[in-house]
Amino acid sequence: MGVSTSQSVDRRFVRLVTVFDHLFRKPSHGGGALCVYLHGEPVVDVWAGYASPGVPWTAESVALGFSTGKGVASTVIHQLADRGQLDYDAPVADYWPEFAAAGKAKITVRDVLTHRAGLHRLRGLLPGPAESFLDDAAVTAALAAATPDPRHLVTSGYHGISYGHLAAEIVARVTGRDFVDVVRTELAEPLGAEELWFRVPHDQRHRIAATFPRLRAAGMDWDTGSDLLTRTRFAAAAETTPRGFADLIVDDRVHDSVMPGVNGVFSARALARVYAALANGGELDGTRILSPDAIRHAATRQVFTPDYVLAFRIPWALGFHGVPMKPSKSDPISAFGHFGLGGSGAFADPETGLSLAFVTNRLGGKLTPLGDARLTRLSTIAHNIAKSVS
Repeated sequence: MGVSTSQSVDRRFVRLVTVFDHLFRKPSHGGGALCVYLHGEPVVDVWAGYASPGVPWTAESVALGFSTGKGVASTVIHQLADRGQLDYDAPVADYWPEFAAAGKAKITVRDVLTHRAGLHRLRGLLPGPAESFLDDAAVTAALAAATPDPRHLVTSGYHGISYGHLAAEIVARVTGRDFVDVVRTELAEPLGAEELWFRVPHDQRHRIAATFPRLRAAGMDWDTGSDLLTRTRFAAAAETTPRGFADLIVDDRVHDSVMPGVNGVFSARALARVYAALANGGELDGTRILSPDAIRHAATRQVFTPDYVLAFRIPWALGFHGVPMKPSKSDPISAFGHFGLGGSGAFADPETGLSLAFVTNRLGGKLTPLGDARLTRLSTIAHNIAKSVS
């Protein structure tokens, strides 16, 4: 599928696009893209603002999506389960024997998908500088050898970065293929959604929007703020990132790595096509990626207890979370997806047939899976429009 250079808006969604445009009124607001599908048909495909200082966002622009990539990685796992290649309730060690170390023999794939593996901690996981975390194999091996946090037996503990390494290794072990190759052949190529990148091709890196501002924690530089948080009720959240994380994510070498929990680079169009299929019974433009039963199971809430990392309740489904939409009076419990640090994200709502993807280079800066309020606001408006026209 070639990249169209034309923006498009279904007249029913004009109000949504007006709000989107207002997000990027000044160069200091950065830029972003928004893509929406309704019942498998594109209804919004727009962009605005700047990809870098003085450089306008275009149809070619892509952005670092942070935790948005967890939804893509999870979708591939659900494809394997749908085909009978993987059992959610089987121990991870059945597919990845080394994972059984340090008391993890009974941890299941379902536990990983619901952040109940007790492996949230990256701080201190590897010796050496932050650059050591660019070695995916080393991080993955260290997670396999790690002792799980005992709180995983009681509730979820958001695996901010480690989720991606765990998911990618499960996919690789089950298929015998490289994770990025599986994403390309099972999602990107069948759906015409090229820009689902966890290792960005060198000849496409000029398209990546510059991420800003520099990540901060508790109003301070990332490491100082994280150190402060380790002495509060948010100690586990501070442990989810290695020291030097703020430098790591702006290092060009991060695009050589496969870190699906944090380093996915996407276009809004590519994400919207994945979620359009999930909102449309698993099929888009004649291509099926999942069965309706598999989608229902994947989207069913599994956990809704206080998360020991995030310190509040998260409605975890299998690799997705429920999508809160405020101030909508309705509760679209059928909506599921994944948001990323700083505001990007995507979701599907089978109830209305709506899917929406939003990518941006202007970080909101909140260390939660929900990012900031921009996506929630856009989602609420789009959902209400979809309900009114369905």
